[in-house]
Amino acid sequence: MQQLRLTLGPVLYYWPRAELLDFYQQVATWPVDVVYLGETVCARRREMKLDDWLAIAQDLAQAGKQVVLATQTLLESAADQRQLVRLIEAAQAHAAVSLVEASDMSAVEICTQLEQPFVAGPALNLYNPQSLALLARCGLKRWVFPLELSRTCLAEMQAWIQQHHPELETEVWGYGRAPLAWSARCFSARAQNLPKDRCQFVCQQHPQGLPLSSQEGAALFTLNGIQTLSAQPLSLLDQGASLAQLQVTHLRLSPEHTDMSQLLERAAALKDPQQPPADPLKLVDLHSCNGYWYGLPGMTYQPPAPK
Repeated sequence: MQQLRLTLGPVLYYWPRAELLDFYQQVATWPVDVVYLGETVCARRREMKLDDWLAIAQDLAQAGKQVVLATQTLLESAADQRQLVRLIEAAQAHAAVSLVEASDMSAVEICTQLEQPFVAGPALNLYNPQSLALLARCGLKRWVFPLELSRTCLAEMQAWIQQHHPELETEVWGYGRAPLAWSARCFSARAQNLPKDRCQFVCQQHPQGLPLSSQEGAALFTLNGIQTLSAQPLSLLDQGASLAQLQVTHLRLSPEHTDMSQLLERAAALKDPQQPPADPLKLVDLHSCNGYWYGLPGMTYQPPAPK
């Protein structure tokens, strides 16, 4: 049985440059196998340049990590398109970068044209084997299972992969606030009565997003610029047995403004299928959600089955 590999997704929030540089210095020492780098949410977040990401990639590769450059999810201008091409060309030319994560279909098209292998990000909506077969012909090496689908859907997709494309790797979102939607409007700016093009980068004031509650006071969403996230982190850290049975190859943890090192230490317990399983209750965050995995409303939490 293949060992599960831990991945660290791109930072979704707008953290200051100095904080990001310090964060990735720590990442180099953590038990994570793959690191995704880059700004995937908003083109106005420009503190980190492409050269900065490539320098971090170099350091992480030297620390033994596989590095993937992630692309922007919602492209809104010709300038965004040019930056996308520049990023993919830089990834292809840089020895420290192994793959590109395609966050939209224009990135898939450019990767195909340049013969650049890629990961299909969670926003690509790969809901059926036909979609996987198409992208496999374009250079797909790994796909991220859509967050809103159930483990039953994953089982069906995995059965097809094992029969037709056993070389494809499958990554599942293991922890972090789930990205639900992207919009041309910036909700973080709107909350401060600011226009998007003069937002004053207010999203940087909310390093773990801006909580949005219902009129009844229940946690509903998290606003992150143009991105809407779940209110609570989606966690599958108590699903080690299911992940192994479904032959998942990679488990993604999305950076949150918390102690990620402790979280990764807990997740590392899932990597070795030969070790006795950890107590699910010690792995799960009781303030998390996992409804989609069970075919339930996403914001619900299904506790681990008793032993």
